[in-house]
Order: sequence, then C-alpha cells, then structure tokens
Amino acid sequence: QVQLVESGGGLVQAGGSLRLSCAASGRTFSSSAMGWFRQAPGKEREFVAGISWTGGSTNYATSVKGRFTISRDNFKNTVALQMNSLKPEDTAVYYCAARRGVVSITPVYDYWGQGTQVTVSS
Repeated sequence: QVQLVESGGGLVQAGGSLRLSCAASGRTFSSSAMGWFRQAPGKEREFVAGISWTGGSTNYATSVKGRFTISRDNFKNTVALQMNSLKPEDTAVYYCAARRGVVSITPVYDYWGQGTQVTVSS
C-alpha cells in the first residue's frame, strides 16, 4: 500500500515556476511507477508526466515537454515535478499517482494523492 501527499502548489504568474513534491509512504514505493496528472475545471484528468520505478525512464505529455521535469528519489520516498515557463492553461489540480508496473498515460493507477492546486495568472 502506498499513501501519497502532494505539496507545492500555489499561485504564480505566467512564465514563472513551481516545484511540486509528492511524499510517499509505504514499502512498495520504490517499486512503483509514478505519474503526475492534472485536472482542470470541466476537463478530464490528463497525464502530465511519468517516471519508471528506477527513475531511468520518463514520459511527458506533449503540452509540457521541455517545460516540466519529473524526478524521484527512492531513498527519500519523494517524487517531484519541476514546472517552468508556466502558462495559464497549466492551471489545474495536480495529482501524484503510483502503480505497480510500467508508466501509463491513462489514469489507471492504484494510489492517488489528494491533489494540489496550481493557478497560473496571465
């Protein structure tokens, strides 16, 4: 079982940066693929970034590629999402997720955090 808690969200101006962090607890964390998803009002939850259990493979949505970076520290049991050059369309609730197996770009993860709000102003 994995429990996830996100932090680091907030209000930022367009072009600014935020770093989200996901603190994980549970003995299965280090063997779990991790993903970040986001959901804007009236929209479906969408994939943002994913990282393999070793950290050796990452995946990004086209909309964030080159701006966002996902990383993990299995010793610290944390997953981070560094978000640069933020745009108003990045505004959403961001969720950390974990699953056994490989990264999925669909929300078929076993565990989810409560979400953290990211708001990007124009």
